[in-house]
Amino acid sequence: MSDARIQGYARALFEIARAEGTLDEVEDELFRFARSYESSDELRNALTDDQVPAEKRQAIVEDLLGGKATSTTTQLVSMVVGSGRGRELPAIVDQLVERAAGSKFLTVAEVRTAVALSDDQQARLKAALENASGMSISLKAVVDPSVIGGVVATIGDTVIDDTVRTRIDQLKSRL
Repeated sequence: MSDARIQGYARALFEIARAEGTLDEVEDELFRFARSYESSDELRNALTDDQVPAEKRQAIVEDLLGGKATSTTTQLVSMVVGSGRGRELPAIVDQLVERAAGSKFLTVAEVRTAVALSDDQQARLKAALENASGMSISLKAVVDPSVIGGVVATIGDTVIDDTVRTRIDQLKSRL
């Protein structure tokens, strides 16, 4: 799908969530769903298979999110999947997150860790990233078991990789 269409969907989802007064919550839920979608081949295949009728794909979304997310989030994901745009869902959500952060004059920092961070850890990490980058940040934490240990932070085009794997690789190259 073209960038213009992705941005169009993102803009529409953003405006709906903002009009309903649930932008922060919907943005966070969509971000988490998009990361789950990216990491699950089974979910991705179920929501993008053209052989599966749109109603069935939408029912899958409603079963997954019903009761666990706001009705706005469930309806927005269902609309995207039902319209045959499931493959573009992560790109649409990423654009929505950028748009939401921009509306608050923030820059998105995606942080990947092996385990979930506590609220205190997230607050300290956010402060450290803001100090290092000189920007106000909207922190989006993702649990990624492949990280093993440490943190990978992405702020725009900048990647800060402080993982155990990177440190071991650096030690190997020094030896």
